[in-house]
Amino acid sequence: MKTDFARDSSREPGKSPATRVLVVDDEPLIRWSLAETLQDCGCEVVETGDGRGARGVLQQAAPEFDVVLLDLRLPDSDDLTLLAALRRLSPATQVILMTAFGTPEIVRGALALGAYRVVGKPFEMGDVARLVADAASARH
Repeated sequence: MKTDFARDSSREPGKSPATRVLVVDDEPLIRWSLAETLQDCGCEVVETGDGRGARGVLQQAAPEFDVVLLDLRLPDSDDLTLLAALRRLSPATQVILMTAFGTPEIVRGALALGAYRVVGKPFEMGDVARLVADAASARH
């Protein structure tokens, strides 16, 4: 099932701009799958494979991203420090933390730092697409 997202306003007069999503995951197949799914739903998607890239993209983003899909374990980050940094860089952006290592402590810590949700890997792409739509709606 496809989730409807707003389309780019430059292509359709009178419509809301596309939901902007940053996908941060070191697994190329996961990044590609998420990007394809979200683009099929009308999102504008940017991908990066590590924390350094995520910080750089957020610092240069104009307009801000609506949602960040953030993997917990990356080559240069394997704790909640990156989540905290991303929340400081872009406080209005909803962050969905993805992890195969979602202990109760990780979930509590992520939510305390302002994560919108924590999702366990593996996940269904359609479920993540709906969650991204919900997170984007909650931002506005």
